[in-house]
Formats: sequence, structure tokens, C-alpha cells
Amino acid sequence: MAMTRSLPVTVPSAIPVREILPWAIFGGLLLVLGIYFVGVEEGALAVFNGMYVHEFVHDGRHLLGFPCH
Repeated sequence: MAMTRSLPVTVPSAIPVREILPWAIFGGLLLVLGIYFVGVEEGALAVFNGMYVHEFVHDGRHLLGFPCH
């Protein structure tokens, strides 16, 4: 007779919203900051002088459908 060994079963536990919320807010702020630099950082509302940021994210602008020319 063959002996079988059973492995312990782990049950996933729910993560409380109060632990997820700060990370969700942080991620949302990073997303908004990224969209700002890709979509708006050019011209009168520019935070940085020159076109360095615009040139760095230029291909991303076209990929996301933002006009720039």
C-alpha cells in the first residue's frame, strides 16, 4: 500500500479596505502625475522650462492619442 502525504491547504484571507486605500490613492496620484507629464507638460502650463519633458514623452503622447504637432 502506497503512503500518500497531504499538504496543508492555505485559504486566502481578505485584505481590509483600510490597508488597500492608501496604496490605491498613491497609485492614483502617480497615474495622474504621469498623465500630466505625457498630456499637458507643454506650453503655458509647463512646470519645467524648455522642451525636455515633451521630447522625453513624445512617443507616449502619440501612443495615448494626445496631439502635439
